Amino acid sequence: MKSLLSLLTFGLLAVTAVAADKPDTRLFEMRVYYAKPGKLDALNARFRDHTLKLFTKHGMTNLGYFVPVDNKENKLAYFLAFPDRASRDASFKAFGADPDWKAAAKDSEKDGKLIERIENTFLTATDYAVLAEAKSFGKGVFELRTYTTEAGRLENLNARFRDHTLKLFEKHGMTNMTYWNLAADQKGAKSPYIAGNTLIYLLHHQSEEAAKASFGSFRADPAWIAAKGASEQKAGGSLTIKDGVKSEFLTPTDYSPVK
Repeated sequence: MKSLLSLLTFGLLAVTAVAADKPDTRLFEMRVYYAKPGKLDALNARFRDHTLKLFTKHGMTNLGYFVPVDNKENKLAYFLAFPDRASRDASFKAFGADPDWKAAAKDSEKDGKLIERIENTFLTATDYAVLAEAKSFGKGVFELRTYTTEAGRLENLNARFRDHTLKLFEKHGMTNMTYWNLAADQKGAKSPYIAGNTLIYLLHHQSEEAAKASFGSFRADPAWIAAKGASEQKAGGSLTIKDGVKSEFLTPTDYSPVK
């Protein structure tokens, strides 16, 4: 669903189950920045030296900052948490008006703009999501996976993850991090996703090769085959659209609270 500087020594999105009586009600935001050619290092420096501290100052919780392993698009993807939407909007308003931010942005862009475009998506934790906590996953890679469902089948997908998939992922050596659906209110977002049919989650693997092996054994597991078949029979067909599962391997930046 590395270090925030001190507060940011927050390690990784952990595998602690959400207590049924204490769901994670925070609003999350996934932000993806596409840096201009040759500007990704400068963008990372601005986050490392200024932005994370200022986000914290204005009440935002830094979770994780990542770049794709195969970063052909000069991307930086990161996740923030807020108590609610009103808090999020107030935090960004205060951040944008902060003289320290304005000075840092101006100085970092003295040789030109750093960002080509920004995508942002508002997320809410699923009822089976694990909570973020101060924990380091150690050596390995992270995997961001996005599922787009057929209309009306998101709850079927969530049920399958809740009742079967998470346990089977763990059985086959994958570490569940956190699981999100899109928030109903996407006002002001520049998101490539559609609320009501999207599941986004993060896994940790020892390596890309380990991920491939884990998914191979997972897909061959009779328990998974049975769960998949039963869920699709109940829904009346595949839960996801054609080519509706996307995967991207990520590495944490050196300043990420999650590592």
